[in-house]
Amino acid sequence: MDNGSPEGLVIDNPQDGLFRVNRRAFTDPHILEWERERVFAQCWLYAGHESEIPTPGDFRARRVAGRPVILVRGTDGQVRVLLNTCSHRGAQVCREKAGTAKTFQCAYHAWTYTNQGELVGVPGEEAYSEAFERRELGLRSAARMESYRGFVFVSFNPASEDLVSYLAGAREYLDLVCDQSEQGMEIISGTQLYSMRANWKLLVENSIDGYHGLPTHKRYFLEFLPDTGVEVQGMRIAGRAKALGHGHAVIENPEVPFGRPVADWIPAWGAAKKAELEATYQKLTDRCGAERAYKIAKVSRNLLIFPNLIINDIMAVTVRTFFPLAPDYMEITAWALAPREESAEDRALRLDNFLTFLGPGGFATPDDVEMLESCQRGYANVREVEWSDISRGMQRKEPLATDELQMQVFWRRWHELLTHSQSAQMQTQRAAAL
Repeated sequence: MDNGSPEGLVIDNPQDGLFRVNRRAFTDPHILEWERERVFAQCWLYAGHESEIPTPGDFRARRVAGRPVILVRGTDGQVRVLLNTCSHRGAQVCREKAGTAKTFQCAYHAWTYTNQGELVGVPGEEAYSEAFERRELGLRSAARMESYRGFVFVSFNPASEDLVSYLAGAREYLDLVCDQSEQGMEIISGTQLYSMRANWKLLVENSIDGYHGLPTHKRYFLEFLPDTGVEVQGMRIAGRAKALGHGHAVIENPEVPFGRPVADWIPAWGAAKKAELEATYQKLTDRCGAERAYKIAKVSRNLLIFPNLIINDIMAVTVRTFFPLAPDYMEITAWALAPREESAEDRALRLDNFLTFLGPGGFATPDDVEMLESCQRGYANVREVEWSDISRGMQRKEPLATDELQMQVFWRRWHELLTHSQSAQMQTQRAAAL
């Protein structure tokens, strides 16, 4: 294998049931550069949720794949993702994380833009020649922006296929999340921001890995849950793993006793709450049908939308995205998603679940951080121990949630994108721009 090439980083042998990933994928800075160019600059990426900007003028400034952007609802009511850089000399025009504004003004030379991106103010404009044209100097947008059921995605590749096609089989699972509500889902105010000294692809793997749950999170399963009245004797992760196309994948588990305010009770919530959730479940059945209501309320799921969006619909709905700043360092952002019409009591239960398990200080996340950082430290031996094995369940007809089909799906798409020639991508982009 040529160390200057991404070729050969994945061994994929379905006939023998062997799947391995070279650990250079987690350590080599050249690979991170290829990822920025061939993955993050090409794929659809999650930018935010429409509920975060409910009224005209509302905005959220954040980074998507390392690029500063402004998620904003313009005065015209339209949602946009504007690139947060002044057309004059490049300074960021929005320096607040969130708020409501009719205009954004660059602090460097006071060029001013509307919340729809038009350039409307240039101090001393008379100093420019007739060739100066304001209309050409508004805030730029990402090459593509589309929304699916409130989830806003952008692509920096103008030749990207439409979002619905890109989502492929992941749409079904987004719909299961969104159909929990009659009035629509919303991001709950507040954001989790944390970092990890590990490669971003380790978090992809871990987020859809049912195999690690019981050994890694012993405190939660063997101490906390029994204390709340949940019967854990003999409990196992017995769900399935599914490939959803385009590198997306999901693991789902029926009737694991975690407790979900949508309509899934645990003893700690008391008998009155049980009756209330049974009524909620009946209402959900009347609205969606028995089979779909069961999938919505009684089956938990961890969904990967390639490359870096995870939606955990377990004890609460967690929306998580992350981006690498170095081969061994990433920043993670997470939000809680909930039905708009949810009662204050159910919202409190949801947030308690959200923080207790998947919060940065909860039972699961610190365990996961320690394990992934431990993996990264172990990769210092990459010359002597080159390969990670991801073969579990490869020849099983119906892979389990504790198998590794879902990771194999991710790695196949990742390897395909990295080994696709840069020149071919650029030709496709140029053709789309003509």
